[in-house]
Amino acid sequence: MLRFAEEIMLLLLDDEGEFLRVPDSSLRYALAGGVLMDLAMEDRIDTDLERLILVNPTPVGDDILDPVLADIAAADATHDARYWVEQAASGAYSTREAALERLIARGILERREDRLLWMFQSRRYPLIDGEAELEVKLRIMEVLFADVVPTPRDVVIICLADACGIFTELLSSEDLREVQPRIQLVRRMDLIGRAVVAAVRDIWRFGRTVDGSHS
Repeated sequence: MLRFAEEIMLLLLDDEGEFLRVPDSSLRYALAGGVLMDLAMEDRIDTDLERLILVNPTPVGDDILDPVLADIAAADATHDARYWVEQAASGAYSTREAALERLIARGILERREDRLLWMFQSRRYPLIDGEAELEVKLRIMEVLFADVVPTPRDVVIICLADACGIFTELLSSEDLREVQPRIQLVRRMDLIGRAVVAAVRDIWRFGRTVDGSHS
């Protein structure tokens, strides 16, 4: 099973093996939220409106999740979900690279360096196994456009993508207007770690610090 970070990267991959140019902060907070949501689904953390709670400090055995879990376990005080979203976002570059390395190791992507003008290099990640990318995109688009009942993982991805403004880059303005009521409906569905998604949305709307913006 792919982690949310891997699925988010596949969701953003185009047919040429390049990633959509979403704002850096959008990707950082989406990946941070994905890590925390995976920890919640692994029964390592829980959240309420005021705090993120450590349920089980035992490592998952996952190099994307375990560093964040270790930070939570080592904290001297209890913090809310927003605090931990910010902390996880500070390591989002490592999360992104680890997710890409996994997709390459799984035989889903390959890394290709293209030389431009004899001196500049452009890195692409063409698909080897297109089924994984199609599965992620088709799942999400079927939920949005065909009223397919979403799985809990689909709800997480849709909520994170919406919270970080990713759908504005992924969909045309016309398509986004069409599916906005569906997105709102999905947002109201039961969701483990709802406070994490709420924290991501609040940070994105009212104050981002990881990318240097004021909070």
